[in-house]
Amino acid sequence: MKLTRRIQSIKPSPTLELSAKVGALKAEGKDIIGFAAGEPDFDTPDNIKEAAVIALRQGKTIYTAVSGIPELKDAITAKLKRDNGVSYKREEIIVSCGAKHSLYNIAMTILEEGDDVIIPAPYWVSYIDIVCLTGATPVIVETTKESGFRLSPEQFAAAITPRTRAIFLNYPNNPTGATYTREQLQELARIAVKNEIMIISDEVYEKIIYTPEPHVSIASLGEDVKDFTITVNSLSKTYSMTGWRIGYAAANKKLVSAMTNIQSQSTSNPTSIAQYASVEALNGPQDTIESRRLEFEKRKDYILKRIETIPGVTCDNPDGTFYIFADFSAHYDKKHNGLNIDNSVKMAGFLLEEGNVALVPGIAFGNDSCLRLTFASSIETIKEGLDRINNTLKRLE
Repeated sequence: MKLTRRIQSIKPSPTLELSAKVGALKAEGKDIIGFAAGEPDFDTPDNIKEAAVIALRQGKTIYTAVSGIPELKDAITAKLKRDNGVSYKREEIIVSCGAKHSLYNIAMTILEEGDDVIIPAPYWVSYIDIVCLTGATPVIVETTKESGFRLSPEQFAAAITPRTRAIFLNYPNNPTGATYTREQLQELARIAVKNEIMIISDEVYEKIIYTPEPHVSIASLGEDVKDFTITVNSLSKTYSMTGWRIGYAAANKKLVSAMTNIQSQSTSNPTSIAQYASVEALNGPQDTIESRRLEFEKRKDYILKRIETIPGVTCDNPDGTFYIFADFSAHYDKKHNGLNIDNSVKMAGFLLEEGNVALVPGIAFGNDSCLRLTFASSIETIKEGLDRINNTLKRLE
């Protein structure tokens, strides 16, 4: 069977692949502590689940409009106005099967062969492959630990070519947790508008933030910036609704209409029941957001303090998300049973096989010095996992 060149260039999501491997090992009876899964360990709030039950009982189980039910679009526009200070109309919103689906729809709508797309590294694992599927070229701009893993205006400007069509901005960032201040975003926005570059703004971790300054949506910085911005968000992280698969994008009417056409020929509408539950998530009580953020912050402070005690492992204090992007490179070129541990893939494999602890190799995010750890689990689990990492690293020679 012959496969297309397109599909032969695409890799499976490394985070999902690793999570599946961990699940299989646990099913075999292995005692694995997983630092890999990118989802909150909290359950979906009861009021949201009850809204889904009510929708079921009312028979809301049929097809909906491809781009989402009006009630959910209205809830999203109200949220964007309330929380982000940016106004959209109902026809400027599309609801998809998760933020990844939204990003795919965007790429298929605005990118084609010959386009360049700027992607700051470290980046979320799916950006590269989504761009490649369109035939466009990812242009990786490496940020550094010294810069707080933030793209500078100078780096952005230097990466622009006559073929540059778009830039991905993900903040707070997965995997580093880095975010941007209003002033930093204004500089990046100025360059994008001047060069007519679309800003794909992935803000799914906006509510899990630890900085004194609140999250700023780049689309809120002016009508000229908004015209060049596609804001992407989801219900997954904020409301612990990863399995419900609801994400959305906000952009100008023409672009949303084109994205809707693509979605109509691929998945059609997102699950009806999940959409009605999402209306309750956005319009209902919001108190769990802050209580869970505070719990994540408590875990973050704990994991940072513990990592300081592990020789040869360093990390920055993340601005947001529930991830630590820790540098293990001081242990590279050490050996275990004759195997040279000289990159993040080998280090992650070593920790999984010898320590029964799962981390995601940093190379999946464009940085081979680091591995990503999630702290979306109890402090007791985090403690045991870090103990295993520390003890396993001691076996290296």
